[in-house]
Amino acid sequence: VIMVNGPIRDRIGMNYRFNVLGQGNRANATIGRAVQLIVRNVGGGRPGEVDRAALGQPGKYTFCFAEFEEKSNWEPLHVERGFNREDSTVTVYAGGAPNGIIDQLSRDAKSLATSYGLSLAAAGHPKQYGHGEIVVVVPPEHVDTFAKDGWSKDQVRAQIQAATARPARELLRDDFCAEGITRAQAERIGLDTQISKFRDPKDIIFVVAGGPAGKFAAYLGGWVSGPMGSSTTTVKIRD
Repeated sequence: VIMVNGPIRDRIGMNYRFNVLGQGNRANATIGRAVQLIVRNVGGGRPGEVDRAALGQPGKYTFCFAEFEEKSNWEPLHVERGFNREDSTVTVYAGGAPNGIIDQLSRDAKSLATSYGLSLAAAGHPKQYGHGEIVVVVPPEHVDTFAKDGWSKDQVRAQIQAATARPARELLRDDFCAEGITRAQAERIGLDTQISKFRDPKDIIFVVAGGPAGKFAAYLGGWVSGPMGSSTTTVKIRD
């Protein structure tokens, strides 16, 4: 997944509004496709060879979009990661296909952030906790709800962690589901200890994008939950 910030978005005609993750924009499509061709032809990532994906996903053709910085009251992704607002940057992430988060009824930030948490609790698997990085694409109408109550990204992250918290005993492996934590692990930390989905709230990465005509967010799950899993990397574009 390739995410672009800064003035270069408009200079090369990238899309960050309607249908931002879909078809119809040459810059988004060709940048993502060019990177995938490099992965395949230079890096050797051919299906059935180095690329051993069981299913794959449509984003392997192209997955590139820009952040709708002008719509958000939050710092854009690249500023949050230490760059200047006037810098142009690209952030890459080994992510999967979008998974929808639909909340058209929440009218306050806490309710909406709780919906995000309940949706993200299922990322990977409902019993996979201690999760690593995940990218959440926040649409303009949801950004407006958070902005109305003055909520920062960190406040949304904290509510997601609270909404996903479950006692260790509910995450145990059992006869009905082999996923989860072992009893020894649960007893070591305490069976009633509350565990949140993500190892660190900062692992929840927000990117604002999309059209102003629907309260539909999405999360992009990573590859492997843990220190060896997907990690976002941001670099400055020098032109």
